[in-house]
Amino acid sequence: MFEVGFTEIVLIFGLALIVLGPQKLPKLASQIGRWVGRARAMARQLREQLDQEVNFEDTRPHTPTSVAAPPPAPASPETSPDSNPDLQAPHERPGQ
Repeated sequence: MFEVGFTEIVLIFGLALIVLGPQKLPKLASQIGRWVGRARAMARQLREQLDQEVNFEDTRPHTPTSVAAPPPAPASPETSPDSNPDLQAPHERPGQ
């Protein structure tokens, strides 16, 4: 992917020495080293946590979860044309 060889490192170090000077370069190098160390520690923590989660899922017993059946629908009264005036034919409606 992105490879940096020895000559590239020497070139970068030489440019940094010229640009920053001999007083600032050691301080900057130590600060970069701390940042890299923190980034590695966080990556290691994340990897360990993911491994723990995967192992937890693997060791957890797989019990089938029973889903309760939905309650039965209430019995609806059978609709007959006699009980519902909207279902009656126009000539059979009361009051006509």
